[in-house]
Amino acid sequence: MNISIKNSLLSWIVKKRIYQIDQFILHPKKTQEDVLSSLIYKSKATFFGLEHNFNKIKSYSDFSKHVPIRKYEEIFKYIKLTREGKKDILWPGKIKWYAISSGTTNSNRKYIPMTKASIMDCHLNAGKDMLSMYCNNFSSTNVFNGKGIMLGGSQNVKNDFVEGDLSAILLENLPFWVSIHSSTDVETLLIDDWEDKLKKIADNAFQENITNLTGVPSWMLVLLKKIKEMSGVNDLTEIWPNLELFMHGGINFSPYKKQFYDLYPSSKLNYLEIYNASEGFFGIKNDFEKEDLLLMLDYGIFYEFIKKSDFLNERYNAIPLWEVEKNMQYAMIISTNSGLWRYLIGDTVIFTNTNPFKIKISGRIKSYINSFGEELVVDNAEKGIAETCEILNCKVNNYTAGPKFLQNGTGQHLWLIEFENKNTNTLDFEKALDARLRQLNNDYNAKRFKSLVLKNLKIISLEKGTFYKWLKKNNKLGGQHKIPRLRNDDKLIKELLNI
Repeated sequence: MNISIKNSLLSWIVKKRIYQIDQFILHPKKTQEDVLSSLIYKSKATFFGLEHNFNKIKSYSDFSKHVPIRKYEEIFKYIKLTREGKKDILWPGKIKWYAISSGTTNSNRKYIPMTKASIMDCHLNAGKDMLSMYCNNFSSTNVFNGKGIMLGGSQNVKNDFVEGDLSAILLENLPFWVSIHSSTDVETLLIDDWEDKLKKIADNAFQENITNLTGVPSWMLVLLKKIKEMSGVNDLTEIWPNLELFMHGGINFSPYKKQFYDLYPSSKLNYLEIYNASEGFFGIKNDFEKEDLLLMLDYGIFYEFIKKSDFLNERYNAIPLWEVEKNMQYAMIISTNSGLWRYLIGDTVIFTNTNPFKIKISGRIKSYINSFGEELVVDNAEKGIAETCEILNCKVNNYTAGPKFLQNGTGQHLWLIEFENKNTNTLDFEKALDARLRQLNNDYNAKRFKSLVLKNLKIISLEKGTFYKWLKKNNKLGGQHKIPRLRNDDKLIKELLNI
């Protein structure tokens, strides 16, 4: 098929989905009520459905009374049964796939069940919607005229099921029209050895007409730097003049944006942020002039929310989507077509709009520093790092932070940062970052008053590659693995300082 005809045809096909998206934007409550009704109806004969009287559930009120909110540890007894080969436990049939959700240690791995429904109706539909959003925003796109680079993890077969990184499971289930646009075959993308895989992806992509990239920003940077080094070019516009789209998620992009621009200094490269996880696919940027994401309401996921202040005080007062308030921070609860019921996924979001429902990811429930009452969250840290880098014209490759306890009950925050330039002035960075955090967070500012409770933060500049070595040592290269930004203890800091 003629390349330009193929591009036009595929663009037209994915654009058509916008009508359905407009429908759930116009009718969010009905869409979500229909999703809940469908989930209940399909699962009423399962072990979980019988145990929780799904046959008596006629409304959201009934649902919230019959089904308690659960964390992973509380739902694992059901997941364990599915992993033993039992069927009709959480969802009709046998579970054939488990996405391994990354933790900071191997001991707290989470095995998230995935069904054919969740793969097809949620994750793969989202893949088409990403392109639909893009093509509707950029009608003259040529994204289908070339090939794409996809970065993913690995998987393995265990008993009668497959377990591995979410990206690996999705790669195995890609529709043919996506596979033929990949610069690298699926077999290579699923190689377990991350460094070997990276080299082969780079070798394959080097001579291709690359128009799009998909992956976690931190890992994509590793690949792009490798390709630039191999090619000897000044920047990647020299080998990929038609690159126009980077679809990314998993971590906040703002600390990495300058590095991407340095590698590909062209305004024609557009950045499409998504919000996905092992548990489901939740949000897509639909307005390229703004930073928030459209919450996707028809993927077989029913949403509930708990105000973060209530959650931290162990008051699980959940509300449905149609009762949320703008500019409020919430912990998110999901019920899904993979058999997760009123599951607390651990993420927090802020609603930037309620017509349509649009969100920003503000962090993780367990990712914060509050050792001295400062309540510093990931959103504060990401903004602080990004804006400090902009002020001082420097680049940060990776970082983490935690508390350090000093004498007389005082303390400070210890930031371990890997700068792109090892000669970055850390004292200037400390002052600028502290000042920005005080502007972003009133509690932090109060505790910093005259340094009575919280002393000025301290930065330790790490050698380049330190975080990579820690990830490699802990078998966390590639995929969705990432460095925890904030911890309320110094365990990770000690491990990194001993690398």
